[in-house]
Amino acid sequence: MTARRILPGLAEGPVLSMAEGLSFWGGVDPGTARVIDAHHPAHGAGLAGAVVMMPTSRGSCSGSGVMLDLMLNGRAPAALVFSEPEDILTLGALIGAEMFGRTVPVLRVPAEDFSRLSAVAHLRIDADAITGEGVSVPIEDALDAALTLTPEDQAILNGRDGEAAALAMRIVCAMARQQGAERLTGITRGHMDGTLLAHPANLIFAERMADRGAKVRVPTTINAISVDRENWPGQGVDPDFGSRASRLADAYVRMGCRPSFTCAPYLLTDRPTAGEDIAWAESNAVVFANTVLGARTPKHPDYLDLCMAVTGRAPLAGVYLQDARRPALVLEVEAPEGADDSLWPLIGYVAGHRTGGAIPLLRGLAALNPTTDDLKAMCAAFGTTSGAPMLHVEGVTPEAHLSPLPHAAHARITRAGLAAAWVELNQGPEQVDLIAIGSPHASAPECRALADLLAGPVAIPLIVTAGRAIIADLGRDGTLSRLKANGVQVIPDLCWCSITEPVFPPHAQTVMTNSGKYAHYGPGLSGRALRFGSLADCARAARTGCAAPVPNWLI
Repeated sequence: MTARRILPGLAEGPVLSMAEGLSFWGGVDPGTARVIDAHHPAHGAGLAGAVVMMPTSRGSCSGSGVMLDLMLNGRAPAALVFSEPEDILTLGALIGAEMFGRTVPVLRVPAEDFSRLSAVAHLRIDADAITGEGVSVPIEDALDAALTLTPEDQAILNGRDGEAAALAMRIVCAMARQQGAERLTGITRGHMDGTLLAHPANLIFAERMADRGAKVRVPTTINAISVDRENWPGQGVDPDFGSRASRLADAYVRMGCRPSFTCAPYLLTDRPTAGEDIAWAESNAVVFANTVLGARTPKHPDYLDLCMAVTGRAPLAGVYLQDARRPALVLEVEAPEGADDSLWPLIGYVAGHRTGGAIPLLRGLAALNPTTDDLKAMCAAFGTTSGAPMLHVEGVTPEAHLSPLPHAAHARITRAGLAAAWVELNQGPEQVDLIAIGSPHASAPECRALADLLAGPVAIPLIVTAGRAIIADLGRDGTLSRLKANGVQVIPDLCWCSITEPVFPPHAQTVMTNSGKYAHYGPGLSGRALRFGSLADCARAARTGCAAPVPNWLI
């Protein structure tokens, strides 16, 4: 048994071992390097200077940005040790080395050695071994795949198209080799995820690439940002924060990206089609694109998304390959009778916990005839708790006919499991102060349904975040006027994963949402208690200030 060196370096430190993967974005405070995911067993633990061990990462593609920021602010882990393939944190460490000369070694060890190393209090990583009290595991360099480049790839790599394009191709090739890709594939479009001013690293990276002359080669959309780009000066936003957040958006626009500013690019009219190779980051968008649209994109880390858009190329690995899209786990879902729309994020949340990095096939749901919004909510919650880039729903999603892998395990999602997830996402008190809709960005049908459910003024703040294109649609059909007449605030560009005070009402201490994603990340991101329920529950709470109890269909 040997450890594989993914990224080089020497290190030592106390061991922080986690049996469950962690999303660094939304799960780690880059300013303190402490775990802020309130639902993770390692909540409160410090990562700085530790040899951090986990099977693989999970959740948001933005974890690479948090990793880079930790490296730049001197609070990075001493090393990262995984037992399964991992891209997101590895890419952050790779960018730190390539662009900033910082080093965090990354290694992969067999499961048996992972267990042995996890039991040791302190580890040392030398050139040829990982050692600790009573244990030593030899290290070998990872065997790079023989990566074959086209003449065009090689020309970009050699600097024909400038410094930024050459750097981008170098990073794409490095990730391709560590993923075992033998060649690159062309992509038709991209989506940028590292556009939130969640930490300084995102702005540093984007402006450095823009200043070096980076330009995207394929149509590329931009994720939600951290401010309402046109209106923030009048919203009481700190001028320094607002200026830096705008500079971050401007850097991507300068590189040729489309100022879409939405975390739900699949709601745009020119969305990808089945079989199309794209390069998206943003976990909910990746899962939806693969699962519902049948397009093809791995869960690409932040920063790699820009490198692929600049080169027009991606590693031909993961779910770009047909066989990698086959389910490795079959989940029989016990669908409760009488369930409302909150069922779908609960299913996604539980399925994500069950799968780790494996792609599941869900059975037992076709008779429920899920809407696009139901699938959107399920995919977002699944992307929060899973490392996988997609799932299948038998009788619903376009590739659910793919036969499970021969070794695929079988398990059940029971009513009791769904009820436990509901309790986990409802840690706040019954009295709520704010309603949060739009994580991911709200769709037009979701907003129209909300307007119908309200049928009168709200008693507490209700904020909807949505993309500019959706808000324009709502303005044309009168829905926007109906929502505003009832006191609803509809905000473009930013989303609940980026909203900060004073746009986030400072007095609000308990927030209710219909999003499984935000119910999970919200406590760590906002410092507030969260309640979760259906869209109708949220509309009712907006009028009464009271969250709904456990729904009858879960009892």
